[in-house]
Amino acid sequence: MELDRLDRDIIGALVEDARATYAEIGQRVGLSASAVKRRVDRLRETRAITGFTARVEPAALGWTTEAYVELFCAGKTSPSEIGVAVARHPEVVSACTVTGEADALLHIRATDVRHVEQVIERIASEPFVVRTKSSIVLSRLIEAPLITSRNESPFVA
Repeated sequence: MELDRLDRDIIGALVEDARATYAEIGQRVGLSASAVKRRVDRLRETRAITGFTARVEPAALGWTTEAYVELFCAGKTSPSEIGVAVARHPEVVSACTVTGEADALLHIRATDVRHVEQVIERIASEPFVVRTKSSIVLSRLIEAPLITSRNESPFVA
């Protein structure tokens, strides 16, 4: 689906505040509330918008430690097999296949370093895992939203 400027502006407004009313968004983007609603409905129907959620500070839930873990797998372990296995661990907040030597990269949130270690031990016990390589996050330098209000890349001049 091709998104026009208004669609991108509406999505940007929702990313900033998913609880904004259609009237508030309309005032921001120059449309009536009903026009915004029609566009949001269309964006949901076409799956350009897949849902609405609350952003929660992980530390508020006790998740004060995070790590990135590279998985090195045996043979021809499929991405779906890796995904099914790591999805069983609630501490794994994202997982992706990557280029390079590792087969997958996991992002883990936990209560402390010992908890991270326990999660890595559980994941390393999967039959297809040959080894892991982990890095504990010391501090976050940048925490950007998934998209900007106009879906502009900060890397494009």
